[in-house]
Amino acid sequence: MTSDLPHDEHELDDRADGRDETANERADRNWEELLQELRVMQTGTQILTGFLLAVAFQPRFTDMDEFQRDLYVVLVALAAVATILALAPVGMHRALFGHRRKPDLVRMASRIVKLDLIVIGALTIGVTTLIVDFTVDRTAGLVALVSALVLVVALWIALPRIMRGRPRSPGARPN
Repeated sequence: MTSDLPHDEHELDDRADGRDETANERADRNWEELLQELRVMQTGTQILTGFLLAVAFQPRFTDMDEFQRDLYVVLVALAAVATILALAPVGMHRALFGHRRKPDLVRMASRIVKLDLIVIGALTIGVTTLIVDFTVDRTAGLVALVSALVLVVALWIALPRIMRGRPRSPGARPN
């Protein structure tokens, strides 16, 4: 049993949870689930990155004020970081393939995915802010920023914590 894992990584723990699987089978299952999450994250990141790259080649790009250009550069950097983070677990898997380190890989990849979610959240909030700020005005952009931030915090942080605190439905099996 691994006692140093944060409580939200309990799915990577070896404790009995009613599943009939070995530690390696559990690592394989968790790796497959992480890959599915990465696929979704990469698609969203690619769309946002493509949008950001296209913006620089639009005629109205020169109409951006200094704040908007600075925000744009930060967003391009966040998009690059999000892409690197999303690809890191795959690169790690390739480097560790055949070394019987999958449980360690899954544990580290889970942490990287969580960090990437933070970066993607900031990227999404920033892109929304930039678009509204540029197309409407600064006040609307700030409203968009706060609204998107509240939504991300509510759905990505608060809701899972609320769900973790509630008892499971009868007959529900853990992941």
